[in-house]
Amino acid sequence: MKNQSFLSDLSLSAVSAGFISVLVGYASTLVIVLQAASASGASTDMLESWVWALGVGMGIGCIGLSLYYKRPIIVAWSTHGAALLITSLTGNSIEQAIGIFVFVGALTLLTGVSGWFDTITKRIPLPLASAMLAGILIQFGFNIFGSMQTEPLMVGIMFITYLVAKRLLPRYSVVAVLIAGFISAYWLDLIKLEHVSWSLATPVWVWPEFDISLLIGVGLPLFIVTITSQTLPGIAILRSTSKEKLPVSSLISWCGGLNILFAPFGAFALGYAAITAALCASEESHPDPQKRYIAGVFCGVFNIVAGVCGSAVVGLFAAFHGAMVAALAGLALLGTISGSLVSAFQAPDYRESALITFLVTASGVSFFNIASAFWGIVIGLIALAASRVNKGMSENKNNG
Repeated sequence: MKNQSFLSDLSLSAVSAGFISVLVGYASTLVIVLQAASASGASTDMLESWVWALGVGMGIGCIGLSLYYKRPIIVAWSTHGAALLITSLTGNSIEQAIGIFVFVGALTLLTGVSGWFDTITKRIPLPLASAMLAGILIQFGFNIFGSMQTEPLMVGIMFITYLVAKRLLPRYSVVAVLIAGFISAYWLDLIKLEHVSWSLATPVWVWPEFDISLLIGVGLPLFIVTITSQTLPGIAILRSTSKEKLPVSSLISWCGGLNILFAPFGAFALGYAAITAALCASEESHPDPQKRYIAGVFCGVFNIVAGVCGSAVVGLFAAFHGAMVAALAGLALLGTISGSLVSAFQAPDYRESALITFLVTASGVSFFNIASAFWGIVIGLIALAASRVNKGMSENKNNG
């Protein structure tokens, strides 16, 4: 029955959403991951092992969790964490780096088992979570027209395709945009496949070395950045896209377990995706929210393919033109951006704090290497508390 249910839920739009989420994730941030690996002193074989560990680890998480919870749950590497590692690992050994990754996985597992992360996220109101999501995604909307300035013909074709398909074949509008983008990019000679090396990656096991000063100086910041900049917005998106209760503690625990398992091969920090999760949880994935988990499953499938192919995927995703990827992501996220803005500003009592959350998140401001999504929520909650205090004082004054 379960197989029959899966087959009946299968749809081209959901499979496409899974592919696009992997394409966007790898094409936009894989270079940062490879720079982090190089900073750790990784050899060429170890670079491929990092891609293998991240791809297979994320893939197993996406497939297993999406199938079990019947929701598009997307495990992803921490991009901000990779950026932190570029400046923090230089001069240290690869064994010490692996020790840091195991340490971060253990902290994540402890966070899930203790339940404190679930307690915190439950206190974030939906309008503020939606405002944070809109702030994260708004740049992708801007990138549609920024990329149109760079490659007007290709992006123009993609944009017109989206407008037409949205009205004639709304369920397959993003699929149509993907096809139109690939054909136009190929026609304009903007896709370079000749340098792609079609070889499989070989995982390389490295025994971890634990240096207490590095665990505190690099491991702890990496854990904090991953939780605040990756997992917090990722969990908020999962909550904002469904009314069903989310077992946050279990999800965090599974993520920590995967991180520990794949850390010796190069999985530096795993969390829950925000942007790619929004792609898979959107209406473009499937009109029926109960069938969007298929996008999560195929996101996992494509992640595993990307990881196993190793060196090939590095060249393949580099072959896609940046303007095509940017426009594809922006057009796929338009519906989610619109829905998030409506949800954020619908309730008058939350409107001001939601606006502040949106603006802080969209600004990209960063303090202590912690990204704007975290600060947007923090400052938005402060603004909400202040507005409630002022409202209470005003009511007391009127009653008096």
